[in-house]
Amino acid sequence: MLGYALTFMIIALIAAAMGFGLVGGMAYGAAKICFFVFLVLAVLSLIGGRRVNTN
Repeated sequence: MLGYALTFMIIALIAAAMGFGLVGGMAYGAAKICFFVFLVLAVLSLIGGRRVNTN
C-alpha cells in the first residue's frame, strides 16, 4: 500500500512539473488516500500484533 502511495506521488510530481494540473491533482488525491489507508492498517496491525497469549 505504501508503494502505491509513493508511485502516485511520483506521478503527481511529474505531472505537476509538466503542467498537467488535473492529472497531478488526481494522482495526488490517490496518493493521499493510499497513504492514509496504509497508516490505518499499520496501526491496526501494531495493536492486533501485541496480544499476549495466556496459554
